[in-house]
Amino acid sequence: MTETIVGVVVTHKRRELLAQSLKVLAGQTRPLDHLVVVDNADEPDVRELVEGADVPTTYLGSKHNLGGAGGFALGILYALSLGADWVWLADDDGRPEGPDVLATLLACAQRHGLAEVSPVVCDIDDPDRLAFPLRRGVEWKRLRSELGDDDLLPGIASLFNGALFSASAIDSVGVPDLRLFVRGDEVEVHRRLVRSRLPFGTCLQTAYVHPNGADEFKPILGGRMHTQYPDNETKRFFTYRNRGYLMSQPGMRRLLPQEYARFGWYFLVDRRDPKGFAEWMRLRGLGRRERFRRP
Repeated sequence: MTETIVGVVVTHKRRELLAQSLKVLAGQTRPLDHLVVVDNADEPDVRELVEGADVPTTYLGSKHNLGGAGGFALGILYALSLGADWVWLADDDGRPEGPDVLATLLACAQRHGLAEVSPVVCDIDDPDRLAFPLRRGVEWKRLRSELGDDDLLPGIASLFNGALFSASAIDSVGVPDLRLFVRGDEVEVHRRLVRSRLPFGTCLQTAYVHPNGADEFKPILGGRMHTQYPDNETKRFFTYRNRGYLMSQPGMRRLLPQEYARFGWYFLVDRRDPKGFAEWMRLRGLGRRERFRRP
């Protein structure tokens, strides 16, 4: 209890969902020492909600939409400026599954000597189902019960849905890249975390509930591989452009042949959509060349 833990939540026009999240964050058995909320819409009613929470808070309203990447970067840096020993990251549309999540994560980190630890991210409407499919070797896991009975899944973590970072890990890994705005910013931080050689993982004894995002991941080759196809043009723009940047970075380039094979098969064989494949190529080219202008 002598260590300072600061929570960071990024929100954008989701007041009702944020209210549910704040209630659970403020009710943790290991209380947060402080909570920082970055509001990318700078709404007065969100400020009022945050300042009325049952935990010491700082509201940071941004008149410029920083996206998830910039919002977390601002919140994390502010948390460090408050003297945080640990920073607990959360999105506005999800929440911890109960009051013991933070205590369980902290105990897991201390038990295994982790620099970062994440909860399992589960479907908010079906807590045994994973919110995002998880690949283990060549198998894709979709249920929490399929992850095994161990208390830790080392080297794998979802970083912005209940992730607990030590301050020293942030010093080594850095904060999210503002240029990515949304989509892939957590993958880029995960890439840096892997390359840092710091110990991290997912604690299988606790969870963070989040709307199901598995529909974006389309099975190909009889389910042996998956590819990503978001449900609207804006999401696809940021997803594919940012993947183009990510796949050009150290630690990711070895995945390029698989990337071309997966998306080529999905667009040209499964969808029979050469225009979609050409657009995917265009967007990933923008990212590879670091053309980060927003649409």
